Amino acid sequence: MASHELSASFLVLASASPARLATLRSAGVEPVVHVSDVDEDAVLARAVELSGPLEPADVALLLARAKAEAVARARVADDEPESVVLGCDSVLELDGEIHGKPGDADTATARWQGMRGRSGILHTGHWLVDDRAEEDGGTNGVLGATASTTVHFAEVDDDEIAAYVETGEPLHVAGAFTLDGLGAPYVRAIEGDPSNVVGVSLPLLRELLAELGIPWRTLRRATKG
Repeated sequence: MASHELSASFLVLASASPARLATLRSAGVEPVVHVSDVDEDAVLARAVELSGPLEPADVALLLARAKAEAVARARVADDEPESVVLGCDSVLELDGEIHGKPGDADTATARWQGMRGRSGILHTGHWLVDDRAEEDGGTNGVLGATASTTVHFAEVDDDEIAAYVETGEPLHVAGAFTLDGLGAPYVRAIEGDPSNVVGVSLPLLRELLAELGIPWRTLRRATKG
């Protein structure tokens, strides 16, 4: 399949994150969303059992890979159209510890009380699985990388934290904050790629796709048409 013949279902996003989807759409890419059923805790537990403790950046990449590979297997089993599957996962590193989604208000509150006035590193793992046939331009390749962005948090008081947690937003996002939503006023600066903080590094994704022989401009044209 020549690059200009790529269909709208070419890129599959193995993520339920509306922020990742919105980021891709804002860059002119309209992926198909296929959420994985990966048990993240089980994946991490197996990895730690085999290899010992993981660095935060490696955790993000491991989970991104698990999601991408699970969705790729499911699509093959369901005889879905050939595609390139993108898996992503984000974690916040603070003092060497890994912080994902808080899940509840008490955890989110404690997280913000520990982050305020300080800096952390947001790691987002990216993993691609190319399941296209060779005659259609496929490589059967798998590859991935992690992008890391330093985030400087504002000094916010307990009332501000309580009001933010009450919105519900920080409970369900990695690191208990957003850069593209209600949490933006509490991020005073970042060092690195802003799209990575939202959940998918567009520059890194472009580079990974290029390694599979897929120019970004071609993907954008294909998914718009």
